[in-house]
Amino acid sequence: MKCKTIIKYLEDWAPKEIAWGKDNVGLQIGTTERELKNIMLSLDLNKKVIDEAIKKKCNLLITHHPLLFKPIKKIDVRRNNIAGLIENLIKNNLTLYSAHTNFDYTKGGVSFQLAKRLKLHNIKFLNNLTENQVKLAVFVPEENLQEVANAIHEAGGGIIGEYSNCSFRTPGTGTFQGSEASNPYIGEKEKTESVKEIKLEVLVDSWKIHKVIKAMMYVHPYEEPAYDIYPLKNKNVNYGSGAIGTLNLPMKKNEFLAHVSRQLKIKNFRYANGRNRSISKVAVCGGSCSEYLEEAINSGADAFVTADVKYHAFQEAEDRILFIDAGHYETEIPSLNEVQKRLKNFLKNESKIKVFKYSGSTNPVIFYNN
Repeated sequence: MKCKTIIKYLEDWAPKEIAWGKDNVGLQIGTTERELKNIMLSLDLNKKVIDEAIKKKCNLLITHHPLLFKPIKKIDVRRNNIAGLIENLIKNNLTLYSAHTNFDYTKGGVSFQLAKRLKLHNIKFLNNLTENQVKLAVFVPEENLQEVANAIHEAGGGIIGEYSNCSFRTPGTGTFQGSEASNPYIGEKEKTESVKEIKLEVLVDSWKIHKVIKAMMYVHPYEEPAYDIYPLKNKNVNYGSGAIGTLNLPMKKNEFLAHVSRQLKIKNFRYANGRNRSISKVAVCGGSCSEYLEEAINSGADAFVTADVKYHAFQEAEDRILFIDAGHYETEIPSLNEVQKRLKNFLKNESKIKVFKYSGSTNPVIFYNN
């Protein structure tokens, strides 16, 4: 098995196309054509992570935060930490891949795992992504309908939430007249024909549309199939930012603060008091998400757990919602368990390939205790 097989599996779950436009997700260093040995997972990359990967014979490293984010003007291994890591990866024939905001925005990703760690139920996105879907409408003879529909669905069309093979089908009449150079599937050239057809409508993620059309055209019986593509502004129920859910039983404010401390294994964190003494509905967002404060309040959440909160954001939250800064690393690290679980399941028939999580911590933040 090659590294690209694992990467394709991850990108089927967390597509690169949903990432923030200025993010740098995907292959960072190395090649996806490398024969896979073992896999090392880490939130960040540093020398200790590379050393452990080498020790455990891993040649594919998967991180959440990209090593290469800002442009590098020169690779001076004596003065630049990133340059030294690049040299180390290349010298040891290691492939580095990063899933950053695409992993943040996917169902089951960073925020969903934070919500699960806090034992929330009925989890859904706090904000759904929009304007990244199209509707494909194609006109098909009735006897060829299922073959065309199957091709579209197998190429990734018609997925809505937990449902696949979704479509709408409307009967009607299609007319056409082929030229002398045509080769019509039904009827005769240079003669106007009327044919009973089905209008097949399917929702498609915009980055899949070319693949879907290619699959549709391959099996469609017509020489020149008629189809329409409509851009949509719908909320995409499959992808979004943040998450929101409910506790099994309401907690008093101090009980919930202790719950956050216990579940995320943190002793120190900052927060602003909310207006509710009882906490039931909770919004979360792994990493830096204080910009979603108003969405959390408008959703009816009693508390919002995220990280990297600035002073004025705490001011905006005061007396409105319990606003907790639980740490960037602390709110994102639970997600690696889900990646490891999925990869192990994917590789269950490949007993020689192991999936490791970095045994240490890459958190650069240290709290001083006097």
